[in-house]
Amino acid sequence: MAKVSAFLIVLFLFSGCGTDDTNGLNSNNPYLTTPLMNLSLNLNLPQYNALNYPGNYLVLPSQGIKGLVVYNVNNSLYTAFDLTDPNHIPSSCSMMNLEGVIAQCPCNDNNSYDIVTGQHQNNPQTYPMLAYRISRSGDNINVTN
Repeated sequence: MAKVSAFLIVLFLFSGCGTDDTNGLNSNNPYLTTPLMNLSLNLNLPQYNALNYPGNYLVLPSQGIKGLVVYNVNNSLYTAFDLTDPNHIPSSCSMMNLEGVIAQCPCNDNNSYDIVTGQHQNNPQTYPMLAYRISRSGDNINVTN
């Protein structure tokens, strides 16, 4: 009985180990490498004011691979995704454009993604958008990987 209990404890401890990659695909995407990200956005500054309101997003073109979009879901939940199409090698056409909460790739392949979930709109078997960890602490939004 003691051996079974010890085995279950060890199994429980190891089942909690793993990556923080919520969808399990970011680290396996052959098209993208994850750039280092450690960004703090102070919501009191005018350039980040849009993130004070649910349903708004902000594009930071000089961050990530092809830019970063940060979306305010409800003032306590935010999302952050890279604006490069995850199903292409980064190229001149792989930077996605935003229309509302949809990011669309202009590479003539009709790839479009939801910036709330990062998932492809029509084909869930494709790679999702490259996600970054995001948290809010007071008036600061922290984006990391």
